[in-house]
Amino acid sequence: MHNAALSRVSLEIPHVDKWIKAVCRYCGAGCGVYAGIIHGTGRLSPAPFSGKVIAVEGDRDNWNKGALCVKGHRLPAILYAEDRLKYPMLRRGGRFVRVSWKEAMDIMTERFAYAIKQGGTDAVAFYGSGQLCIEESYFMAKFFKGGLGANNIDANSRLCMASAAAGYIGTYGKDEPMGSYDDIFHADCFFIIGSNMAETHPVIFKLIEERKQTGKDIKIIVADPRKTITASAADLYMGLIPGSDAVILNAMQHVIVKENLYNKNFLENHVVFKAIRDNKTVNVTFEEYVKFLDEYTPETAEKLSGCRAEEIIKAALWFAASGATMSLWCMGINQRTSGVYLNNLMHNLHLLTGQICRPGATPLSLTGQPNACGGTRDAGLLSHLLPYGRFIANEKDRGDMEKFWGIPAGRINPKPGLSTIDIFHVFGKGDIKALWIACTNPGQSLPNLSSYRNGMGSKPGFLVVSDAYHPTRTTELADLVLPAALWIEKDGTYGQSERRYQYSEKVVEPPGEARSDLKIMMEFAGQLFHALGRDDEAKMLFPFKNSEDVWDEIRQASQGTTYDLMGMTRARLKKSHGLQWPCPEEGHPGTMRRYTAQYGDSLVRRLDTTASDISFYGAKEDGNRAAIWLRPYKAPAESPDSEYPFILTTGRQIDHWHTGTMTMKILELKLSSPDAYVEINPEDAARLRIKNNDRVRIASRRGFIILEAKVIDAPRKGVVFVPMHYSDRLINTLTTDAYDEISKQPEFKICAVRIEAAMS
Repeated sequence: MHNAALSRVSLEIPHVDKWIKAVCRYCGAGCGVYAGIIHGTGRLSPAPFSGKVIAVEGDRDNWNKGALCVKGHRLPAILYAEDRLKYPMLRRGGRFVRVSWKEAMDIMTERFAYAIKQGGTDAVAFYGSGQLCIEESYFMAKFFKGGLGANNIDANSRLCMASAAAGYIGTYGKDEPMGSYDDIFHADCFFIIGSNMAETHPVIFKLIEERKQTGKDIKIIVADPRKTITASAADLYMGLIPGSDAVILNAMQHVIVKENLYNKNFLENHVVFKAIRDNKTVNVTFEEYVKFLDEYTPETAEKLSGCRAEEIIKAALWFAASGATMSLWCMGINQRTSGVYLNNLMHNLHLLTGQICRPGATPLSLTGQPNACGGTRDAGLLSHLLPYGRFIANEKDRGDMEKFWGIPAGRINPKPGLSTIDIFHVFGKGDIKALWIACTNPGQSLPNLSSYRNGMGSKPGFLVVSDAYHPTRTTELADLVLPAALWIEKDGTYGQSERRYQYSEKVVEPPGEARSDLKIMMEFAGQLFHALGRDDEAKMLFPFKNSEDVWDEIRQASQGTTYDLMGMTRARLKKSHGLQWPCPEEGHPGTMRRYTAQYGDSLVRRLDTTASDISFYGAKEDGNRAAIWLRPYKAPAESPDSEYPFILTTGRQIDHWHTGTMTMKILELKLSSPDAYVEINPEDAARLRIKNNDRVRIASRRGFIILEAKVIDAPRKGVVFVPMHYSDRLINTLTTDAYDEISKQPEFKICAVRIEAAMS
């Protein structure tokens, strides 16, 4: 087991006066924690704090059973970094100067109001985050889409989860993950692809390892271009060429069909087959599906993917014949120009075999951020969404939300707004004249980064950034920087991968004049509406005093939808250790598994009166049947060639998270993984005469960086890997901004590069 990467803080910590329930601030696993604080004004609690967080303890009553990863163990340190942003800062004469909140809000209001008067509501935009609380994401969706009629509002979840959401919708009719972490305790086979879980979701992976240690015949299959820590735990490792996932997934279906291991009864009762022909979606027959798979034999797949035919056959047989198979994936599948297709193919395997809607048998897309599911997806922050399963382009959905919000019919713009990449492209051209970025760091995280940094830095429009730290690679480009509260310096709700919503209480005060994102949003909305001469409407639209007021409206907005949150009162969330939606009334226990009445989904028979056990009721146009898609292999946007012969892929490490804005502030984590590097296969290194620790130049068509070489038998030949966390080594200056045409999610995971020894 790899539990060296996991740790727990003992409750026997001196000075702790009180333990308060909260949620981890990092990944989408959503680990429950307790924050230990002290009171008074002693040595450990200097003014102006009335208390200080000095420790965390894993919540033993939550799904993580008290376990935390190395990052979660050191959470308190993120609150007390030296570069915490304490006051509003305005750029004047090429440098930042402190200003009052009044001046900051006045300037921001003036610039946004001017932009709207000059260019209409398309001239303003908001870029949010899967790290904002649900209440904050919902408020901004209402403010922009319902208040301003402006849809240029998106979030960094577009960069990580958009293809997963579109995949769920395409297959089941709804963006509603059906499984839960409890399935881990029932699964006999785990299929992990496009995810280094041992480092990116270590507490979830710990549960899989514990399942493996039960003594039962538990199989773990890992498909990855690198021999990761996750791969070292596999019973079957499939070292694929980046970009060949579709070939393998189709070949696995081919084997299952040819070996007669598909579930005929499940297909007859619960599945339709779909394809795209002449740019239209059509239903096809099972026979057409089988014919489509004929070209994806294991032998053909071996040539294209680098995986041996016998490995593909074994993976297919294990997947289909297992008592219960659970598949898990993350950015290696999502961050692709074919990301939606790949998500559909993951679901195909479960539908084809009937490995779904029962304990241990489920697909589960893993989430990268603490609230990417609950905030940006569920609450409707993305540019094509409205809250709780509604869509901008759907006339009925717009009408329902206009009625709910009490706004005039037609107020919500029927045209979906720009997605992330296009927002920053248009801002760089000057057509968006005022942009607000909150709780995220696109100056480091966007692909093809130099072009967008140039656009943000050239000041064609007014750029506001609210953040907890300064400088970051984004705040350094801003015109106005606003200090935001961080983690348990504010309160709010988070929703993670298994539909679990958890409330995180405010524990301590933020530093200086920092404010919660929600307070900043509410004040700005009021001032902007005043500047636009709409004071009366502002009082009606924004009657909220605090996050609980917003939460109560969110519950009402979800009522009657398949997300129904009415049972999740704030009082109940404060007491509980997380509740899974739907949870339609206060006595409801929450829903562990979707689309099955037998295993807990009380909506099945209510929404589908013909259903006995299973119903994919989101797909009403297909008779409440899920779709198996005929999804052909599509090459990545960039493939290696003679000029750029290597494939670059990027990802995370156990010690750091995303752009390192928080984890790089923690001394132990910084010392453990202080610098960026490039992993090179030993055979490639020998051919290039590169030795371990040599400085190398890695270049794509978009730029280059100098890194230290780490010669290691981890990436396969022809593949190099660079971690994404380092602000002084901007790996995203190399990556491509080509994106999936359905989800608009960029292909971070694959681009063509060349490598050579750096000039000394």
